[in-house]
Amino acid sequence: MGAARESKHKLADEIVGGLARRHSTAVVLFHHAVAERLGLGPTDHKCLDLLRERGAMAGSDLGAITGLTSGAITGVVARLERSGYLRREPDPHDGRKQILHLASKLAHIQDVIGPLRKDVAALLENFDTHQLTAIADFLTRTTDLIYRHAAVLRAESDVGRTHATKRTPSSRPPGEGSKMRVKR
Repeated sequence: MGAARESKHKLADEIVGGLARRHSTAVVLFHHAVAERLGLGPTDHKCLDLLRERGAMAGSDLGAITGLTSGAITGVVARLERSGYLRREPDPHDGRKQILHLASKLAHIQDVIGPLRKDVAALLENFDTHQLTAIADFLTRTTDLIYRHAAVLRAESDVGRTHATKRTPSSRPPGEGSKMRVKR
């Protein structure tokens, strides 16, 4: 193996073996702190993020994306509604369903995460367009991989569950088809 190829493999191992895990842990801990500041639980906060990313949806759709049971989603929705972060409206096509919409209190979240967003934007100024494209592509593709692997893990966890408690994983990761896609 040539020196350049060996160096590339070593860097890839470092990214997968340590840097990505360290980044993931920092992100999880940051979002736990954000959730705490907002008076939310981490799951509630991430469900709110999914609504911000994907737009209004039925609670059953949110459950399919997250793998949470219908009972857990009912609790999440009730807490987010009580906290003023979301509102429910009847589904115009199916009276049995309610559509979850973000509420005006959502602007408060920007106050909490704004300083980090500003610092990340400043950091990104250090990269040229080619590097930013590579970063965006890497993040998009790894996010899609993570969602797919999470769905597989949830499906494998369902082995042996009764039908009443079985969760249905989303067939499409939330990141797939999102607005920010990078041409490959």
